[in-house]
Amino acid sequence: MTADESLLKMAIELPPPPQAAGLYKPLLIQDGLAYFSGHLPLLSSGGMITGKVGVDLAVEEAFLAARQVGLNILATVRETLGSLDQVGRVIKLLGMVNAVPDFTQHPQVINGCSELFRDVWGEDCGVGTRSAYGVSGLPGGASVEIEGVFSLRE
Repeated sequence: MTADESLLKMAIELPPPPQAAGLYKPLLIQDGLAYFSGHLPLLSSGGMITGKVGVDLAVEEAFLAARQVGLNILATVRETLGSLDQVGRVIKLLGMVNAVPDFTQHPQVINGCSELFRDVWGEDCGVGTRSAYGVSGLPGGASVEIEGVFSLRE
């Protein structure tokens, strides 16, 4: 099953791709790799999931915020490449969680994005390397930000 077919099977409709909010490219292709800039949990309504995990958001809510980030990344990929099927595999994700200092469940939050990518591209191609850590703040008070790298099909 292709990635685009997986989205259909899961009945997922991608949000509008987020536009750059500064001087950067949302996705840059170089030497067979697609590097995507940090994406935030923007909602189709124009809002964003904000708040500090551990005080404003529970782990489960932050997990859903990370999933929303993943949907926004997929929207950027589809807009830029024309199809999710152009992605060969997930290489690396870097997940930043806006959290209180004593919060320790960063990986469980970023799983919201990682599980989505696994479901879209499968266990072999949808799971790559990953780092997840806490930060004291993110743009606009966002709860999660994720950047990373995909390899492209030849």
